[in-house]
Amino acid sequence: GLPERLVEEAAERAVSEGRAGEYCFKLDFSVYSTFMSHSSRRDLRERFFRAYSSRNSAGEYSNLAIVSRMAWLRLKVARLLGYDTYADYALANKMARTRSNVDALLRRLKDAYMPVQRAEVDAITDFARVTEGDSFVTRQWDYAYYSRLYRISRYDYDPESMRPYFKLDTTVKGVFGLARTLYGIDFVKRHDIPVYHPDVEVYEVKDIDGSHLGLLYMDFFPRDGKRAGAWMTDFREQSMLPDGSDVRPHVSIVTNFTRPTSSTPALLSPNEVNTLLHEFGHALHSLFSRCRYAALSGTNVARDFVELPSQFNENFMRRREFLDTFARHYQTGEPLPDEAVEKMVRSSQFGCGYDCIRQLMFGLTDMAWHTVTEPVDDPVAFELSVTDAMAAIPNECRSVVSPSFGHIFSGGYAAGYYSYKWAEVIEADAFGRFLEEGVTNRRTAESFRREILEKGATDEPDELYRRFRGRDPEPEALLRRDGVIS
Repeated sequence: GLPERLVEEAAERAVSEGRAGEYCFKLDFSVYSTFMSHSSRRDLRERFFRAYSSRNSAGEYSNLAIVSRMAWLRLKVARLLGYDTYADYALANKMARTRSNVDALLRRLKDAYMPVQRAEVDAITDFARVTEGDSFVTRQWDYAYYSRLYRISRYDYDPESMRPYFKLDTTVKGVFGLARTLYGIDFVKRHDIPVYHPDVEVYEVKDIDGSHLGLLYMDFFPRDGKRAGAWMTDFREQSMLPDGSDVRPHVSIVTNFTRPTSSTPALLSPNEVNTLLHEFGHALHSLFSRCRYAALSGTNVARDFVELPSQFNENFMRRREFLDTFARHYQTGEPLPDEAVEKMVRSSQFGCGYDCIRQLMFGLTDMAWHTVTEPVDDPVAFELSVTDAMAAIPNECRSVVSPSFGHIFSGGYAAGYYSYKWAEVIEADAFGRFLEEGVTNRRTAESFRREILEKGATDEPDELYRRFRGRDPEPEALLRRDGVIS
């Protein structure tokens, strides 16, 4: 059931490992997620799931004791500074401000999406029983596989079938073109600037008047020693020197997209196009910055506000105005069919409950670790006490994310993972103005740039948002987009 490109990549990786004739599947998420959604071998899906979900949970590289100690030391830091918990300390300068505000949002979303999640799992279980028998029970390693087949059956939609329309280099041009349409900026590839790896490309970003905005480094493919996932970072942040000169930023986008093979170029899934749009939104936040101090410029904003520009950008993945500019079959040149886009949009709402509850589990686990008032002796039991009641599929493996939860233990999101859902509420509401005034309306985009993207942390985030939207954000926009309410 695996896509040919994944099999070919695994064979080539095996050769590089000195195991010609075999197939090597590593725990890179791009490999894992494709394997879990496509492999018809339930035994291999279970094996892969157990390996992936048990990372850093036992043996020499176990982080269990480390995360417990980190949570305890963070509490001690907070107490030294006069706060009851680390979450109270961390939220003091966030848009949410207080634990009660975070809890109110997470609980509201939990109440709205729990019934949706339950219905989705029931739907794929009933679907699977048609072929697997009435005794079939959905396990953790079954959801991705049967939800994909369910989408194909109900919506005639298979994300894998859309990869040929998203060749990496043309998709990059499409993303650049979107920024050109909205903001008038341009991207010029530079071959004279040193890079830290041969895979990396560099672009000079120019404003609508031709002035220099910054440099953008793009690093797309996995390699040994490279961290998994995707992220944006600054090599140099925007600031103003005492003489008034503007120091423009050097920004990087890093991903782990599937490499090209000897016979196939790098082709992105719709989810990977979303990832590129997301990180590009962060990059624009830095590239557009017009602030005096580096510490307040670009993405140096409250954690629950920083994801607004990135998640806002993902909305364009559903819009023909964007897709028509670049999405063409890499072999035939045919544009992405209208029906494919319609199927993608229709099917996107299925799974929103499962995905949202998964994110809420992460957010609530994060808040639990950072509201402890005494040491945690059993990290596994501690996390499961938070998440078990929310799981529509029983966690029979007792798998936990805390030992590999880099976002909160090494990535700066301690007591801040809720910010993804917080920002999702805001971006859905913000995109509502574009829907009202025109998805590619230059005046609306200029307002977004002027009031949000250029300002960094030079004013309170809720005030910046009100200047753009004219009011506070409303959660109903997200619930409507996901089909939870009409």
